[in-house]
Amino acid sequence: MSSGKAGASSWKSDLMLALLAMLVALAVNAGTGFRELTDAGGDNDNLLRLVEVRDMLGGQGWFDLHQYRMGLEGGFVMHWSRLVDTPIATIILVVQALTGSTALAEDVAQIAWPSLLFFLTVFFTTRAARSVAGESAVLPSVVVGAAAYHFIGIYSTGALDHHNVQLMLTMASLCLLLEAPVRRTAALLSGLCAALTLAVGMETVPYVATIGVSVALLFVVDRSGESRIARDFGLGFAGVSALVFIATIPFSAWGQAQCDAFSTVQFVVAALAGTGLAAIASIDAASRSWQRRLAALGLLAAAIAAVVVSLFPQCLAAPYANLDPRLKELWLDHIDEAQSLLTLLAHEPAHVAARYATPLVAIVLMAISFSRGNWRRQESLVAALLVVAFVVSAWQVRGSTFSIGFAVIPLSAWIAKWRQRVEVSSSRGVVLRMAAAWLVSVNAVWTGAAAATSVVLESKNTVAAGSETDNRCYRMASFAPLGHMPDTTVLAISNLGAPVLAYSGHRVFAGPYHRNIAGNLLALDAFLGSADDARKIVADHHVGLVALCRGSAESELLAEKAPQGFLAGLMHGSVPDWLEPVAETKGNPIELYRVRQGA
Repeated sequence: MSSGKAGASSWKSDLMLALLAMLVALAVNAGTGFRELTDAGGDNDNLLRLVEVRDMLGGQGWFDLHQYRMGLEGGFVMHWSRLVDTPIATIILVVQALTGSTALAEDVAQIAWPSLLFFLTVFFTTRAARSVAGESAVLPSVVVGAAAYHFIGIYSTGALDHHNVQLMLTMASLCLLLEAPVRRTAALLSGLCAALTLAVGMETVPYVATIGVSVALLFVVDRSGESRIARDFGLGFAGVSALVFIATIPFSAWGQAQCDAFSTVQFVVAALAGTGLAAIASIDAASRSWQRRLAALGLLAAAIAAVVVSLFPQCLAAPYANLDPRLKELWLDHIDEAQSLLTLLAHEPAHVAARYATPLVAIVLMAISFSRGNWRRQESLVAALLVVAFVVSAWQVRGSTFSIGFAVIPLSAWIAKWRQRVEVSSSRGVVLRMAAAWLVSVNAVWTGAAAATSVVLESKNTVAAGSETDNRCYRMASFAPLGHMPDTTVLAISNLGAPVLAYSGHRVFAGPYHRNIAGNLLALDAFLGSADDARKIVADHHVGLVALCRGSAESELLAEKAPQGFLAGLMHGSVPDWLEPVAETKGNPIELYRVRQGA
């Protein structure tokens, strides 16, 4: 049962529960010694975000998003937002001022920032569950939510990438929209959060669009209850989009359309959608009947579509439509989070249970509820986001980060119903069913089952052993010798790009970023070509060192692609005469080869 007033008056207890969940998660991370501070697990994005923050603190301009130490000479422009860099940099500056240690300040930021986001995400999830199912859903939402967010890994120590910010803001937007009927400012703040999550990255476009469409459709169905909400949401969304556009886009780039980052495209669409929705909700002639509301919103949608088709048609293509075929084959097709559900079913069926089970259970629960006539505003909003997130996750597994989060709300409501039944009847059958509901709702249970299944499959054991070798390629200690060498350009595979930048002062060509096309192709040309081809590239681009990680899955893939190539030769011990091994790195996870003078 929804209890908006109870939810509005109990925010302090929800904050305390979310804080407790954060402290437990922090204690778990502390128990491992915050190992992610020295072992990022191959997560390039977390490391490159740290590099980006360092560059900004070192004097790189607010509007200058170049990564000068990656790619060809001069670098390339990243598609990330300074909105995420700023709070991380602020934490570093404050701790640095207090302690005088930059290294300690960075460590504190890598612990504090994801912990803060974890706390806020659990809090907003709890508030959303309370709005949907009342007080009985609060405890399940904290337990199931905290377990789910710990499981998906985006709140781990060192998680500076923007996916945790996006999930927190999206959950906040949903939570506020659920509370909007009883909280006057909630809809405005919901629009603000929706605009901010869009500004942080384009991955959330499906969820922001779903929230906006849901607000519009609720307004069509119920003018008296939803007109103020639609108006305030639209104003918040359009207003904050304008502020973000002015604050993060230089005047010289106001006319440049970028499909993969917040730019004039997203601003124009957000301004039209937000102000249009607010205007329709405010004008009596346009909103007097549901037919007029539907027609007005249809015209608004047509106008937005016409603007996009006529002015920004390039943004209607698939996200990686223009990616070089070699990069698609040798990079994109091997990114774990970019795999589809069908690919996982074919190659990693155990992983499917870990990522898709709880969202699927939640969808089934909501479908059953709706079939029984329980079609309320609150459940409709949650169901819309959950279904869209599940569809996105079927396309790319990264969408499961959101579907797992949204699933916590209906799962908590399900557990809440069984808790209430236990209060009425404590029979063994009822208690066992409640226990089963708890178990089915926790991701760790499905993950454990998936891990057990993997052990049974003999092929999975081989993968696990290979993964351990692969992980050693990305630990901080593996780059210590490189960090002590004079700065130069390092020829390395793309997955070593961000670690080289984070753990040393060197520059690299390759990194797993779709805008770094020229740098990635140059590295492929060097590694897949002959030793003579590599020698020419090394000479033309002033390369001083070559880095090799034999245990890397990427290295093995490239060697298999070109068994007679330069990289394959290095992996088999064939060192050309223009390279000399750096003796102290022999046998290390990262082996270094120095380019001979005059070679």
